[in-house]
Parts: sequence; C-alpha cells; structure tokens
Amino acid sequence: PIFFFLNPQRKKIKMDGGLGSLTPDQRQAVMMQAQQEANQQIMQAMMDKMVLSCFKKCAGTSGDRLDTKEQSCMAMCQDRYLETREQVQQALQKRQGMS
Repeated sequence: PIFFFLNPQRKKIKMDGGLGSLTPDQRQAVMMQAQQEANQQIMQAMMDKMVLSCFKKCAGTSGDRLDTKEQSCMAMCQDRYLETREQVQQALQKRQGMS
C-alpha cells in the first residue's frame, strides 16, 4: 500500500519506500507514530493561533505591558482555547483508537 500524509505546508508526502517489507506490527507502529506527529502538529498550530488570536483580541495600546483588564481578557481567552484543545485532543485520541 501507498500512504499519503499532509505535512504542515499541506503538501502530500508519499510514503511507500520500505513499508511493504515491514511486519504488520511494525507497519502499525509506523502509522501510529505518523498519526501522533500529525496530532502534535495540529495541537501546536492551535496553540500558535491561540496566542495570536488572544493577543489581537485583548492587547490594547497601553504600552509594553498588559493592564489588569487585558490580563484578565488574555486568561479567559486562553482558557477557552485550552478547553477547546482538550476536546480536540480527546476526539483525536478517540479517532486514533478506532483506526
């Protein structure tokens, strides 16, 4: 079989070299590793987006420090993102367990 994965730049990567010579357990381990790496990339992208999005939403023009209101906004914004991250992570783990 030939497998295709999307890397962070959304390009397909063909993975056929050597997989045919692996045992079924080894192939499954390779696939699990690839899935875990993809999940980590998804989570990192979500964290990066959280930082940018919350900062744009909460940071004003009060200088080089966040005031109390901005800090509170950042904390609540990050909490919402982290709750979402947890839900996404659980869904990914559930999906991974189904494959």
